[in-house]
Amino acid sequence: MNQRKKWLVPAIIGGVVLLLCIWCFSSYNGLVGKEETVAEQWGNVQAQYQRRADLIPNLINTVKGYAQHEKATFEELTAARAKATSINLDADNLTPEQLQKFQAAQGELSAALGKLLAIREAYPDLKASQNFADLQAQLEGTENRIRKSRSDYNEAVKKYNTSVRSFPANIVASMFGFERKAPFEAEQGSEKAPTVSFE
Repeated sequence: MNQRKKWLVPAIIGGVVLLLCIWCFSSYNGLVGKEETVAEQWGNVQAQYQRRADLIPNLINTVKGYAQHEKATFEELTAARAKATSINLDADNLTPEQLQKFQAAQGELSAALGKLLAIREAYPDLKASQNFADLQAQLEGTENRIRKSRSDYNEAVKKYNTSVRSFPANIVASMFGFERKAPFEAEQGSEKAPTVSFE
């Protein structure tokens, strides 16, 4: 009986240690998976903003054909596009400050794009152009994709941040350096998408 007790205590301790190791590996792998989802969703956000930026030169060229006197607007939009596309963030550097800088540049681009789209009212031939209408439709679809990808990104960040902060997974997170990610926050007054209605 005494011999059995000697064997039972180490077996129980070994079983507890094994369970703790399994839990630790499982928590770590879960955090890695959620962090990768955040990175994937951030990539989708960037891809949609890039899609919008890629449409702008075609839009400018189309408008130039009809509204050659709008040089200042073209230059402002070109400069805003260059600034917005120059800010590249990877998912590991998504601090609130970096994300705010990214959002500010995208906001400037949206404002400049809005000015360009307002030009169409002064040029009836431009308004009737099929090429311009096609580009406007693509831009409208891109704005919808941007909203959706931002929402998906924020959902992934929420799940990841909840895991990083929840007990007992927060122990594993702090041991292995998993830190909270910054969500995409709307700028004040930007709860409405840029007006890209092309009637």
